[in-house]
Amino acid sequence: MRVSRIPVTQKVVISEMPDLSLLDPLIEKYKGRKGNMIPLLQGAQNIYGYIPKEAFEKLSQDTGLSLSEMYGVATFYAQFRMNPVGKHIIKVCHGTACHVQNANSITDAIQDALKIKDTETTEDRLFTLESVACLGCCSLAPVMMIGDDTYGKLTGKAAVKIIKEIRIRESQNDEK
Repeated sequence: MRVSRIPVTQKVVISEMPDLSLLDPLIEKYKGRKGNMIPLLQGAQNIYGYIPKEAFEKLSQDTGLSLSEMYGVATFYAQFRMNPVGKHIIKVCHGTACHVQNANSITDAIQDALKIKDTETTEDRLFTLESVACLGCCSLAPVMMIGDDTYGKLTGKAAVKIIKEIRIRESQNDEK
């Protein structure tokens, strides 16, 4: 089964201008090197969590890379993001083993609990939901990952409980 990307329908508004000076060491490292586009885009995304429009423009100005070619690469590869993501990215596996173990029920339960659709981010920017083709944990199907943590043999109810526990932990951290 192939998981297709769903176009983002929500409009994301970022009020702050990103600190573009953070790109300077990255540009210095890769400027003039052959095949530098993907490492530059990956580096920008590592800095900001996504690639802001202003970062594309700075990379283009400072390296001479074509803005349209960078956008073409960034929109072609699923690893790149043009919009901010949540602090916790929830990846639900929809590979064959997970699919036959009803991964759709996990995605549906998470969407209902968080009131977002696949590829969207919660208003508080705490969670982003992504359906992925395979997480490589077939013996644990159905599986989801949140950050570096893997959760297997899930039901929709169990997945939502995990997310609620993370939300509680985050709210406790905010109180400190």
